Amino acid sequence: MTTLAGFLNVVLRGVGLAGLATALGGVAYALLVLRPFAAPSRLRNAAVGRCLTLIAAGAILLAGAQALILGLQPLALAGENGSAPFRAFFSTTFAQAGLARIALAIALAVTAILLRRTPDSRASWWAAAGLAVLLGMNAAWLSHAMGRLEYREVLMALEVFHQVAAAVWVGGLIHLVAFSLLRRDSSEEAEASGFAARFSSVALGSVAGLVAAGIALSLFYVDGVDGLLGTGYGIMILTKVAVLAGALALAALNFLAVRRMSRRGGAVPASLWWFVEAEVGMGVTLLLAAAALTSLPVAADVREDRATLAEVGSRFVPKLPSFSTPRIGDLLAAAAPITDTLAERKQPEYQWSEFNHHVAGLFVFSMGLLALIELGGRSRWARHWPLLFLGLAAFLFLRNDPRAWPLGPAGFWETMLLPDVLQHRLAVALIVALAAFEWAVRTGRLRARGWAYVFPLLCAAGGALLLTHSHALFNLKAEFLIEVTHAPLGVLAVFVGWGRWLELRLPAPNNRVPGHVWAVAFTMVGALLLFYREG
Repeated sequence: MTTLAGFLNVVLRGVGLAGLATALGGVAYALLVLRPFAAPSRLRNAAVGRCLTLIAAGAILLAGAQALILGLQPLALAGENGSAPFRAFFSTTFAQAGLARIALAIALAVTAILLRRTPDSRASWWAAAGLAVLLGMNAAWLSHAMGRLEYREVLMALEVFHQVAAAVWVGGLIHLVAFSLLRRDSSEEAEASGFAARFSSVALGSVAGLVAAGIALSLFYVDGVDGLLGTGYGIMILTKVAVLAGALALAALNFLAVRRMSRRGGAVPASLWWFVEAEVGMGVTLLLAAAALTSLPVAADVREDRATLAEVGSRFVPKLPSFSTPRIGDLLAAAAPITDTLAERKQPEYQWSEFNHHVAGLFVFSMGLLALIELGGRSRWARHWPLLFLGLAAFLFLRNDPRAWPLGPAGFWETMLLPDVLQHRLAVALIVALAAFEWAVRTGRLRARGWAYVFPLLCAAGGALLLTHSHALFNLKAEFLIEVTHAPLGVLAVFVGWGRWLELRLPAPNNRVPGHVWAVAFTMVGALLLFYREG
C-alpha cells in the first residue's frame, strides 16, 4: 500500500498544482488582463464571470487534492506492521502547511463565489488578491527549501517566485482558453484583441521570472553535470526544460501573432486560440513534472546511488535489438515475489523486459512509418495503421508483469495495488482505446469531429503519466538507469499528442508541419524502444 500511496501522491500533487494555477493565476488574469474595475461591457462582464467560476473550481480542486495528500502521506510512511503515524505526521511543518493551504484555498473559493454576485466590489477583489498571495507564499513551506540548512530563506523566496510565475502563466493560459469559448460578435473583436495583447505581456514577464528562478534553484539543488545527468532529480529538470521548450515555441508564435495584430488592428487570429490550447497542455504537463520533482531528493543530496555519466550514456548508445527471451519458468525461479518492490533484479528479468520493449518498438515504429506514408496522401491503405495498437495491447497484456496473472502466480486483483502493475494495466487499456477511436476516425466510422481528439488527448495524458512512473524507486541506481530512458519517451508522447491536436485544429496547408512533427515523434518513440537496453 505504501508504494501505491507514493504514486498517488505524485499524481495528486500535479492535480493540486493545476488547481493552484487555475485559482492563483485566475486572480492575476482577472486583475491584470480583464481589469474588472474598467468600464463595464457585455464581453468583460461575461469574461469576469467565467473567470470567477474557474477560480472557485481551481481553489476547490486544490483543497481536495491537498486533503487527499495529507490523508495518504501517513500511509506512505507506514511501518512494517501497517500502522500509519497520523498523529506524528500532523505535528510536522509539512502537514500544518498543507492544512493552511486547504484553508486558504477554501477561503479563496468562497470569495470568488461571492464576487460572482458583486463583481464590482473592490474590497472583495483585494481580499481575493491577498488570499492568492498567501497561497503563493504557502508554497515555500511545502517545497525542498524547508529541508535545507543553508540559504533556506533565499531558497524559500525563489520557490515562491518560481511557483507563482508558473501559476500566473499556466493559469492565465487556462483562463484564456475559457475566454476563447465565449460567444462574441464582430463588434467585440477589438476588445478581445486588447485582452489577448495584455495577456501576452503578462505571460512574457511570467515566463521570464519562471526561467530565472528555475535556473537559480537548479544552481543550489544540482551540483554540476554529474548531478544533472546521474540522478532522478536532474533528469526531471531536463524533462521540464524539453517540455518548456515546446511550450515556448508555441508561445513565440502567439507572441508574434499578437504583435502583428496590434500593429495592423483587426480580430484575434483563430490560430492564436488553437496554439494556446496546445500551450495549456504543455503547461499542465510541466506541472505534473514539477509534482514528480518535489517527490525526489535534490541531486546535491544523492551520492551513493548516483549513476556515472558513462553508465547513463550507455543506455542511449544504439544497439541491435534482441528478440530472445527467457522461458517463464526460468524467470519465475530467479525473480523475487512481485510484492517485493525493493528486491534486486536478476538477469532474466532484464532480458524479459528488453524483449518486451523491442517488440513494442517494432509495433510503434511500424505505425509511425505508416502514419508518415498516410500523410503523403497517396496510400489510403496506410490509414489502417491504428489497428496495430491491438496487437501491441495483446502482447503487453500477456508479458508486462510475468509474475502476475495471467503468466505468474500472483492474482489479478491483489497486484492492482502495486503502482507498476496498475500503470501497466492502465497503459494496455489506453492502447486499446487508441486503436478503437483513431481507426474509427481515420476510416470515417466516427464522423463527429470531437472523436478525433481522443487520440491526441490520450497520447498527451499517457506521456504525462509516464513522467510519474515508478518514482518511489527512482533514485536507486539500477532503477534510475531504467527510468532514465522513460523520460524521453514521455516527452515525445506529449509532443505526439499536442502535435496531432494542432494538425486537427489548424486548416490545411498550415497543419502539415504539426502533422509531420507528431508522426516523426511517434516514429522516434518506436526507435527508442527498439534500441532500449537495461543491462
